[in-house]
Amino acid sequence: MTETRPKILIVDDETFYIDVLMNLLQDDYHITVAKDGKTALKRISENSQPDLVLLDILMPGMDGYEVCKQIKKLTQPHYVPVIFLTVKGEVEDEIKGFELGAADYISKPFSPPIVKARVRSQINLANHQHLLERVISERTEEIARTRDVAIYCMASLAETRDNETGKHIQRTQSYVKALASQLKAHPKFKNYLDEERIELLYRAAPLHDIGKVGVPDRVLLKPGKLDEAEWHEMKRHTEYGLNAIENAEKELGNTPLLDVAKTIAYTHHERWDGTGYPSALKGDDIPISGRLMALADVYDALISKRVYKEAFSHEKAVEIISQSSGTHFDPDVVEAFMVQEQTFKSIAERLKDRENGSD
Repeated sequence: MTETRPKILIVDDETFYIDVLMNLLQDDYHITVAKDGKTALKRISENSQPDLVLLDILMPGMDGYEVCKQIKKLTQPHYVPVIFLTVKGEVEDEIKGFELGAADYISKPFSPPIVKARVRSQINLANHQHLLERVISERTEEIARTRDVAIYCMASLAETRDNETGKHIQRTQSYVKALASQLKAHPKFKNYLDEERIELLYRAAPLHDIGKVGVPDRVLLKPGKLDEAEWHEMKRHTEYGLNAIENAEKELGNTPLLDVAKTIAYTHHERWDGTGYPSALKGDDIPISGRLMALADVYDALISKRVYKEAFSHEKAVEIISQSSGTHFDPDVVEAFMVQEQTFKSIAERLKDRENGSD
């Protein structure tokens, strides 16, 4: 039978007080006991976290204040109330406890009605807190889904103007994530590529070519080679993308996602040797997000059929990218690609465009 009663962890080195609390609370709560701080932390680490902790302050070894600090770390991000049990009654001691996150104090010797009332009160408050956490989490997820749908729709519109598909968007963002995950432990990249940043890169990648909406059809859809003026106009899609996202920031405010997105949109055509556009950035001056997007975008272009070219095989694309290390691409990014090239192939096969070129 599943235990449904609230769980209380009692932490006290004195058996007498443990027995008193057990007798008072065991009919209404599931009780776990620890006689020192180390054992208490082990109980929380190895078992499901308690709904409330009754914690003695004066214990040998690790005192209650330190145990409280460690409990708060272990139970994040959830709220677990801690009630201190103490013979101390000084105001300074209570202030210290509250500063560490304690919810309440109960003085020894115990008054049974007071113990029951305060425990019940803190359990109820914790339940309300957990409900609020769930509501906020659900609302945050809903907002994130709405944001992702909006980004996908905008990016899809830009791509369809260039005879590309939504699958290109999905493939390239997955390629970027694979590269970033491979590089996150690399000394040159580890300070930038934490899990939060990798997720931002994944979410922002679909906007890399949003600026194409500003390129005239006569240029964007021309099947033949572009003349000098047309090529100049085509290259401006990086500026148009940057401007579009900056305008969004002016209206909606800056966010980490938009910051990553505008960098990707503006710099994903820069080249490692400085011959790219729009700013002819070279080497490490190119933002990491732009370097990752550059390789992901080129790989997908190589393996995809276009009006002006047939699709290359995965093997041919790998060969071309390998030969472009140190010229078009950051050598470290190419090295990561070579490790992950089968992942790229799997992504391409899983998210393959239909024969008619539409999703």
